[in-house]
Amino acid sequence: MIPSVTTRCLLNIDLGESSDEPVELYRLAHLANIACGGHAGDVDSMRRALAHCAAHGTQAGAHPSYPDRAGFGRSEMELSPADLEWHLRAQCATLAAVGRELGVPVAHVKPHGALYHAADRDPALAAAVIHSAVAALGHGFAIVGPPGGQLAAAAQAAGLRFLREGFADRGLLPDGSLVPRGRPGALVTEPARAAEQALRLVATGRFDTLCVHGDGPTAVQVATAVRTALDSLR
Repeated sequence: MIPSVTTRCLLNIDLGESSDEPVELYRLAHLANIACGGHAGDVDSMRRALAHCAAHGTQAGAHPSYPDRAGFGRSEMELSPADLEWHLRAQCATLAAVGRELGVPVAHVKPHGALYHAADRDPALAAAVIHSAVAALGHGFAIVGPPGGQLAAAAQAAGLRFLREGFADRGLLPDGSLVPRGRPGALVTEPARAAEQALRLVATGRFDTLCVHGDGPTAVQVATAVRTALDSLR
């Protein structure tokens, strides 16, 4: 069960993307977004990730993507909404099946990478994300995404809870959008700076959860600093 977001901002971490990720990240995360075969991950990695969630009391969620393992899901693909829905449903269903084996429910869905941003702009893609997740998981889960966009609108239309997400470890432009990957300042790798950004974002009242990427070069240090900052607000 997701803790109340009225009094608490939650740390979510993208996980299950590599075999050597630090297990400590599962203890630090409130929510783990688990790669489920689109950009990374397979049944074995999903099983490991879900077992870590169970061991640390971390909520497990699906992190579906464009079917783009070569590009790690970071480029948009020319797929019809129907084709995209098929791929996403298969990813979420696979994670849910492994979760049932282990007794770990899939309680939220957060699109990965380029799909996250494309679905937030395009109502047809947002609908594909929501429809595929409902088909695979039923109802009773939450959607994680940017506040105020098409993904939020599609989740609301489907009667799903929506968690408004900000980023503690990504550089921000003056309008609040992310510095594109590959540009200077795109990643925040200094723990103190990430913690300061987390507190600044929480103070706006616009976010229910903040993300730290599990594949960052200082992911454990950054996640530790952000989790400490969020816990200080309780």
